[in-house]
Amino acid sequence: MIVVAADFNMGAMENKGLNIFNTSCVLANPATTTDQAFQRVEAVVAHEYFHNWSGNRVTCRDWFQLSLKEGFTVYRDAEFSADMGSRTVKRVEDVSFLRTQQFAEDAGPMAHPVRPDSFMEISNFYTLTIYEKGAEVVRMIRELIGQDNFRKGSDLYFARHDGQAVTTEDFVLAMEEVSGVDLTQFRRWYTQAGTPQLQVTGHYDAVAQTYELLVRQSCPPTPDQAYKDPFHIPLRMGLLDAAGKDIALVLQGESAGSSVLTERVLDVTKPIQSFVFTGINSKPVPSLLRGFSAPVKLQFNYTREELLFLMTRDTDGFNRWNAAQELSVGVIQELLANHQQGIALTVNDGLVNAFGEVLQSAISDARSNNQLDQAMLAQLLVLPSEAYLSELSAEIDVDGIHQVREFVANTMAAAHAAAFAELYTLCQSHGPYAADAGSIAKRALKNLCLSYLMRQADATWLDACYQQYLTAENMTDVDAALRQLVNSRYPEAESLRDQALADFYNRWKHESLVVNQWFTVQAIASRPGTLEQVKALMHHEAFDMRNPNKVRSLISAFCNSNPVNFHHISGGAYAFLADQVIALNMSNPQIASRLLTPLTRWKKYNPTRQRLMKAQLERVAAQPELSKDVFEVVSKSLK
Repeated sequence: MIVVAADFNMGAMENKGLNIFNTSCVLANPATTTDQAFQRVEAVVAHEYFHNWSGNRVTCRDWFQLSLKEGFTVYRDAEFSADMGSRTVKRVEDVSFLRTQQFAEDAGPMAHPVRPDSFMEISNFYTLTIYEKGAEVVRMIRELIGQDNFRKGSDLYFARHDGQAVTTEDFVLAMEEVSGVDLTQFRRWYTQAGTPQLQVTGHYDAVAQTYELLVRQSCPPTPDQAYKDPFHIPLRMGLLDAAGKDIALVLQGESAGSSVLTERVLDVTKPIQSFVFTGINSKPVPSLLRGFSAPVKLQFNYTREELLFLMTRDTDGFNRWNAAQELSVGVIQELLANHQQGIALTVNDGLVNAFGEVLQSAISDARSNNQLDQAMLAQLLVLPSEAYLSELSAEIDVDGIHQVREFVANTMAAAHAAAFAELYTLCQSHGPYAADAGSIAKRALKNLCLSYLMRQADATWLDACYQQYLTAENMTDVDAALRQLVNSRYPEAESLRDQALADFYNRWKHESLVVNQWFTVQAIASRPGTLEQVKALMHHEAFDMRNPNKVRSLISAFCNSNPVNFHHISGGAYAFLADQVIALNMSNPQIASRLLTPLTRWKKYNPTRQRLMKAQLERVAAQPELSKDVFEVVSKSLK
């Protein structure tokens, strides 16, 4: 009941009689498939399987209800993947993607509600808002009514509507009926676009032994929605004492019950709202938005000492990672301001020391073979991405963000060279390949160490990287080593890079999915001259403009995942992207419209880049016989 297609715009499709899968979402073996790709296959197969109920047996009344099946099913496959691996790491990965990609969509010209009011071309609404934000809306319902009630509500929804075509309202009504929770205000998540913002301040009263959280919510205007009513936002939180232990949470006006809660979900429903906790005998550190309980931007004026505390002591794994990210963001943003003013850069000692503590924990875990913790520690050692740093910027300084982030990464590599080397050695594995969570975590930590070690001007590690490429018995390690060779600025790496790229292609030229990896590795290289390399690869014997996977692996990878080269001040890459959109407009309008995404965000850049990007959007708009897919995106972008 399955067909696998090499030429397919989607990842997979859950048709009741015959599932259709893109080759990249179902074909996998250790020799040709990375750990990340294995996990994607597992998730996509789960997603289409779960669609049997959430999408097929209970389906959508109309296209406006698309998130009813897609958002719910993304939530279900994410829960499955979390159970198969590390729940915390899965949440980190999902939130990282949401905050860089979906938040950008919410802030751009294509912003729309989870349940849109209108559309010009329905294929343009298979978006991150429908899928990822739709899943977050489902997750918030679980936060508000509790896990047990959520399961009962799901069972009622399926039993009541089996064989029917229904709406998001039917789903929410089932959840209200089993829980008794009024979700009237919550329904605004379906009708209002944009990413809400929470500004939170804390005040400790030592005399009264109370701690107040004052929460202000707002949401910026989006196309066709200048004003937003307050959302119903579940804010999961805890308070930590000086030892890092969770404090009992009793709100003012409540009586302390027999069961003491040390974690609560606060119902944020008003523009300004106060929550006062009693019986707090010392100033706490708040742990806010645990598990990323709502898709919002949260601001709290943490000190660096408090972020270091949360990074090492918080009992919530997601918030440990988030504190590490916020600590790094603060340091990088400060350095970026210095860089823009021509001030010499120096990385804060606190961040350097925090990395050292995490590395020592990772070394200890590697010695005891505590592999699942290694997955979380690997996440703590990853600096915020350039995409996330850009999303946080009012005006994106592409070159500055890249240079400062590279400076911080190089500083960490130099400061902790010995620890990275020791950990790299400890994470070596000589047994047969396994795609289980522990083995994946160990490889992730090992290859993260290699990425830092390759930042040193040390021929020893260049040779070690090349040897890993030559001798690795799985594609994860081969791909990781190849990426480091391709991105290395070390002069001696050039010949090894060329040898490895030639060898990789000759070895795998008969495996189309592996060749796609080869295209992507070169497309996302941050070295100068990558645009010219991408143009040359478009004439390679293995490239086919008619194949969506090839287009995504080369053109889309370059334009979406290589900011420093795509946004080169010459504007050459903008013209290149417009050329490809025009070429694909009639033959594959779905892919053409999706390729446009990087240009749609032109208003976030400096005036020079704005002018260059807008000119290419206008060139696309001026083409005769534009498809509805492309016309809708380009016309909304130019408003």
